[in-house]
Formats: sequence, structure tokens, C-alpha cells
Amino acid sequence: MPTIEPIQTLANQVSTNVARVIFGKHAEIDLALVALLCQGHLLIEDVPGVGKTILARALAKSLGCSFRRIQFTPDMLPTDVTGVSVFNQKTREFEFRPGPVHAQIVLTDEINRATPKTQSALLECMEERQVTVDGVTYPMPVPFLVMATQNPIEYEGTFPLPEAQLDRFMLRLHLGYPAPKDEMAILDAQQFKHPLDETTQVVSAEELLVAQAAVKAVYVDALIKEYILALIEATRKHPDIYLGASPRGSLALYKCAQARAAIQGRDYVIPDDIKALAEPALAHRLIVSPAARLKNVDARTVVDELIHSVAVPGSRAA
Repeated sequence: MPTIEPIQTLANQVSTNVARVIFGKHAEIDLALVALLCQGHLLIEDVPGVGKTILARALAKSLGCSFRRIQFTPDMLPTDVTGVSVFNQKTREFEFRPGPVHAQIVLTDEINRATPKTQSALLECMEERQVTVDGVTYPMPVPFLVMATQNPIEYEGTFPLPEAQLDRFMLRLHLGYPAPKDEMAILDAQQFKHPLDETTQVVSAEELLVAQAAVKAVYVDALIKEYILALIEATRKHPDIYLGASPRGSLALYKCAQARAAIQGRDYVIPDDIKALAEPALAHRLIVSPAARLKNVDARTVVDELIHSVAVPGSRAA
């Protein structure tokens, strides 16, 4: 049975390395590592200039994996992402030229700048980990992780991600503005050169695969599973929610809780793991009803309410 030691070691190495570039965001870095260890995909959403792309690049440079960056724009086509078959005049045959998505770590920068048709090009590779072009299926490399950055949809020139696309992201995190002392550290660190230039690889792809396999051995009690399902069911019955979390959401919460427990040195999941991950794992999967939006209710508020109202199975009131 795999141990959690390789997980904790890898997480500490990567977290320390990324923290040299992203100051004061240890919780957000840990969330990114949770998605990485669960073989999930990560959506980083916030206003421009807070370090979304830098976080993705720092994570990629810390891992011994191939890396490609896709800058999404409104005029992009799906084949610009997946690849295209080109006729070779010499061999008189069609040859497949892979697109930038054929890498182990893929950064899709400003994903909501592309049209829905181009956004949908990522659906198959994110879920089935393969790409079909002209009827031929090409497997994605292992490990495979999509890290997408997104500016809030109220800005001009953006296209909101469809529900099917959002549901394929295991976690959504927000960086927010840095604290004054952290922003001062950013100014000092970048006076002469960017610390990202000195970021080096700290783990190998093989070590990452070992850690991803070890995460699955973390114990999840039946009562914890009941708690996950109770939260999921509550999202489906909440009066302010038009569409609740899908079974993919319960699986995401289950797997992420295993990874968080392992990062903290435990080989078992506790209710606090579920509570800490409920908002980043579920909020982006919920659709708030029009009436609730008029009252300024958002999905994050609903998830926070459910965390405090849904009882943990097996617990007793004080």
C-alpha cells in the first residue's frame, strides 16, 4: 500500500519553490497542489495583474513536465488548440500536426477571451484525456494538467464559460490582492529581475505520478462520504440554486479531500478537509437562480451557508 510520504515531500518542495514567486498566497498554492495531485484541472479567476499567469508558470517550471502556453483570443479556431491534419505534397498523405494542447502542463491564458466554439475544443482533452481530429483519436501525455486563467466576465470582450466547461475544472481559486507587506516584498523582489527567471525544477514527472497514485490510498470513512453527499444534495435543493452540483462535483470534493489530507500529513480525511474545499470545488458548478441574483446572492455565499447548516454525520450538538 502506498504511503503518504512522497505526497507530503513533493507538496513541500513545490510549495516552497512557488512561494518564492507568489508572495503571501500559501493557501492558494496549496489548492493548486491539491488539483495537481488529484489529476484535475485548475481555473484561476481574478482581476488582471494579481499573478494568475505567474502562478501557473511557476507551478509548471517546478515540475519536470513539458509545458505549453496558449493565449486565447476571439479570433482563435479550435484547430489552433487541438492541431490540424495537413496534406504533405511529398508523401501524398495527410500528416497530423499537434496543437499546443499536446503537452503535460498546458496554460490556457485568459480562456474567456476565446469564443465558446474554441473553448469547447478543450472539453474532450480535459475529461477523456484525448483529442479527436478528422476522426483519429490522439491520447494526451501523462501526466496532463490544464491550468486556465480567467478575468471576471463583467469585463468587456469576454465570453462566459459554458456550464459543461466549468464543470470540468476540479477547482476554481481566487488570488485576490496581496497584503501591503507582501506587495512590498513583490516590489523588492522585482527591482532588478523577476524571481520567476530563477525558478527551477524541483520534482520529476515520475515523482509526480507516484504521488498521484499514492493519493488514492488515503482513507475516507463512510461518514465522510455521507457528509459529501449531504452537501451535494443540499446544493440541488437550495431555493437560490437553479442547477446544483453534479456527480462530478462530489467526485471532485472526494478526491481533493484525499489530497489535502495527504499534504497535511494524514492518511485519512476529516470533516475540516471537506469544509475547506467545498467552496473552491463546488461554487463554480452551481447556477444561481435569476431571482437570487437580483438579491446579490452568489454561489460562494450559498456554499458558505451550506457548510454552516449541513450537519456532519455522526457528530453531536454541543
